[in-house]
Amino acid sequence: MTEPHGTLTTRTLAMPADANPAGDIFGGWVMAQMDIAGGIAASDRVRGRVVTVAVNAMTFIKPVHVGDVLCVYTDVVKTGRTSITIDVEAWALRGRLGERVKVTEAVFTFVALDDDGNPTPVPEA
Repeated sequence: MTEPHGTLTTRTLAMPADANPAGDIFGGWVMAQMDIAGGIAASDRVRGRVVTVAVNAMTFIKPVHVGDVLCVYTDVVKTGRTSITIDVEAWALRGRLGERVKVTEAVFTFVALDDDGNPTPVPEA
């Protein structure tokens, strides 16, 4: 796959504090960026508060390096009564402006919450 699927939701520069001694960015940092992007997309769709309830298996295809820009793309694939499912892809721009490579993907599920923190119906699109 050479082109991202979905809408560009976040872009973040990978910094040395996010890396191991070899300069590879921690997988947990990448996953956190994906969760943030998925949460933004879900919150926009439900027009309110959401929480992550599930993430399917992730396989890291390529590493992210210090200096790469991590671009996260999202696509709403399903809405339930109180839940929303988002396809999330992470792509790295090598050296901030270079080659674009897919690094991982996952499906995140979020639940819409009301002001009291209880599940609430997802509004019609």
